[in-house]
Amino acid sequence: MLARDPLPRRGRGLPLVLCALFALVFTALGVWQVQRLSWKLDLIHRVETRIHAEPGPAPSPAAFTPDDAYRRVRLTGHFLNGRETLVKAVTELGGGFWVVTPFVTDEGFTVLVNRGFVPPERRAPDSRGTAADEAPASITGLIRLTEPGGAFLRSNDPQAGRWYSRDVAAIASARGLGAVAPYFVDAEAAPGATDYPVGGLTVVRFANNHLSYALTWFAMAAMSVAAGVLVWRRRI
Repeated sequence: MLARDPLPRRGRGLPLVLCALFALVFTALGVWQVQRLSWKLDLIHRVETRIHAEPGPAPSPAAFTPDDAYRRVRLTGHFLNGRETLVKAVTELGGGFWVVTPFVTDEGFTVLVNRGFVPPERRAPDSRGTAADEAPASITGLIRLTEPGGAFLRSNDPQAGRWYSRDVAAIASARGLGAVAPYFVDAEAAPGATDYPVGGLTVVRFANNHLSYALTWFAMAAMSVAAGVLVWRRRI
């Protein structure tokens, strides 16, 4: 007696179409991840170049674009220390706060400057010898994009004075600053500085898993092709 065909020829159409469709979709996803990998490597290279470059002037509010992120800039002017904001932070030094202070530049616009980290016992300005508002100052640091809303599962509460992210527009509104630059600056550590706030704690790290994602999608595309071959040969 002849063996019965487990999958008649006319019944292979739908499985073959599905295998082909899955192979195309998985291949497209793999190609997309390769493109994302190229973009991410270019981003990492640009940021690494910027953070080690000589500082330049900070862009005015009108001239700023998101592409300015992580540019190294120098500001001259004075702080408005009476309007600082403490933002919850966890750093290599432990838990505490970022000290975010308005800085009026000599060019006439105001920038929020993250002066650095303080532990809870140094949250009061008089515990760290804060300088007078009008004292001239020069700051070097990195341009950072605003962080609207808050942190994961924790929303900023301006009325209660609880801040979990450096939300430029919300902080400016809460402190009555009016128009400010749409970015903030992470200050570098001053040479030889031993007091608080502690600057220079910016973490520049970008997750880059695109190659493993691409290999996964391409492997699934190959498995779909193999499944299609098995269907065609009536082995499943």
